[in-house]
Amino acid sequence: MVKKEMIAMLLAGGQGSRLGVLTQKVAKPAVSFGGKYRIIDFPLSNCINSGVDTVGVLTQYQPLRLNSHIGIGIPWDLDRNVGGVTILPPYERSMGSDWYTGTANAIFQNLEYMESYNPEYVLILSGDHIYKMDYEVMLKYHKASGADVTIAAMPVPLEEAGRFGILITDETNRITEFEEKPANPRSNLASMGIYIFSWKVLKEALVALSDVKGCDFGKHIIPYCHEKGSRIFAYEFNGYWKDVGTLSSYWEANMELVEIIPEFNLYEEYWKIYTKGDIIPPQYIADNAKVEHSVVGEGTEIYGEVIHSVIGAGVTIGEGAVVRDSIVMRGSVIGAGSRLDRAVVAEDVIIGKNVCVGVGEYAPSTYDPKVYDSLLVAIGEKSEIPDGVKIGRNAAVSGRTVPEDYPGGILPGGGFIMKAGGAR
Repeated sequence: MVKKEMIAMLLAGGQGSRLGVLTQKVAKPAVSFGGKYRIIDFPLSNCINSGVDTVGVLTQYQPLRLNSHIGIGIPWDLDRNVGGVTILPPYERSMGSDWYTGTANAIFQNLEYMESYNPEYVLILSGDHIYKMDYEVMLKYHKASGADVTIAAMPVPLEEAGRFGILITDETNRITEFEEKPANPRSNLASMGIYIFSWKVLKEALVALSDVKGCDFGKHIIPYCHEKGSRIFAYEFNGYWKDVGTLSSYWEANMELVEIIPEFNLYEEYWKIYTKGDIIPPQYIADNAKVEHSVVGEGTEIYGEVIHSVIGAGVTIGEGAVVRDSIVMRGSVIGAGSRLDRAVVAEDVIIGKNVCVGVGEYAPSTYDPKVYDSLLVAIGEKSEIPDGVKIGRNAAVSGRTVPEDYPGGILPGGGFIMKAGGAR
């Protein structure tokens, strides 16, 4: 193999359980975003835009769609004879087979892949963030500071700091203390889960902690390097970055795209986001249709109204239907006369005629209050909703449902229906 200065290892195996029914059948990095993309498109595009042409993608949970989406990396110019993109699932060894049990454990299990390129530096990325970043600038900072480890970081509101790994730095940005999700944070500088390691330092730490169960970068590798006296620096990032790990943050990030001047701009020429392109016809908007302040994907047919929403490719919105403040992912059908308000509809869903989604007041979830805690209604992939029913706020539906699943024709706020099926 030709030696590479820096390779990227992209962690894309997580379930993303906080997205509820949206990730029952698909890994979080493969979830649709912005009407056209999938979440993993953003770090992959960042890599090629930054000149990083060797990327290992570590998959585990529900990998089929992710694998078929990435393919051999053509959309991102990562179909290379040397380097390019490589899918790295868990595999069986002579000593048995192991699932990836933590972020660092997953990287450790692919030491042979990294060694084959003998890199100077290894870039560790997560596959579930929405952002644009030039990793080459971060690498220059890493070199200039003489760092062994550089952690990308950004300020967050102090009241939210307990959700992150928190960095405490000196006047040179060298990290003096690292606290993983502290109860009483002493700083608001949060780790973004993006690291550049000098290869020798990373390899030594991974081997030393190889027996640690669930070995994780934030909990184990970074503290280990700190105790060993490694030079660890914070690279402060001031651009747009969002962890879309909850239903609310996922919905908010999509809704921000429909602003006249969005904070996160998908239309910039100098930093394009690439994705796998499907061969589908252009969108069609009927005479009586109304589209206002929305993003609409290719191949979509609109006969009703779409207001302040993000609509994926190949969606059909029936006559008289009104979709407001909602996300409808590719291939879904919204029946005539139906009304959606603050709904998140996954791919290939069929919503019948005269259905009302998002009615009444908020009620706490009776299914999983940690996941479902907002006004949003979540409908899982390939679900079916029968004609004429009503679904209250903060409800969740998954699978093929029938009128009998809705006593009195309604699923109350905070309620849920989880049924097998949905694969058509």
